[in-house]
Amino acid sequence: MQSVALAVPAFTLPEIGQACGGGFFSGVIVQEGKRYMLITAGREHELEGEWGEYGTKIEGADSFTDGRANTEAMAAAGSELAQQVLALAIGGYNDWAIPARDQQELQYRNLKPTSRENYCWNRDGDNPNSQPIGLLYTPESPTKTTVGAFREGGSEAFQPSWYWSSSQRSANYAFLMNFGDGGQNLSAKLNELRVRPVRSELIID
Repeated sequence: MQSVALAVPAFTLPEIGQACGGGFFSGVIVQEGKRYMLITAGREHELEGEWGEYGTKIEGADSFTDGRANTEAMAAAGSELAQQVLALAIGGYNDWAIPARDQQELQYRNLKPTSRENYCWNRDGDNPNSQPIGLLYTPESPTKTTVGAFREGGSEAFQPSWYWSSSQRSANYAFLMNFGDGGQNLSAKLNELRVRPVRSELIID
């Protein structure tokens, strides 16, 4: 008797902004050759504070894709903001992190709250670790999100202001992003800025 191979249904990604995994699906990030769903926490879970440890180069907080590893390194070095994020338990999940630089870019690209022209300078929008690969911004692209709750004034919308990433640049500076116009830059770690936590789920095809 011949055995019959059963077809395994292909994994279907949620829609951008769809509730899942304790937050909202924000896109796909590639890390070490594996694909992960990026999930953004709701606005009620935003935090604000200093990146922390100004003047100290923290080992293990330099990844552009692994916000969890960055955040754990920050917390171990004494960052109160990172410690607060690691203590979060949302929707039954406790693996939240400050987004790494390319995770944060994906948040903006897919959940941009405003209709402002995008800031276009240097590497703004360039994201080789997202799927599809992110290209340099133009004034018109990306456009304002179609997800109503994440549009400016919506219940889950990002504020049109600066948010920390967990990606460190040096002993004194870390990367950040403006969710009003998409500008990506550096700021001194002692400045107090917002954080919108994220978590990742491995996609098993």
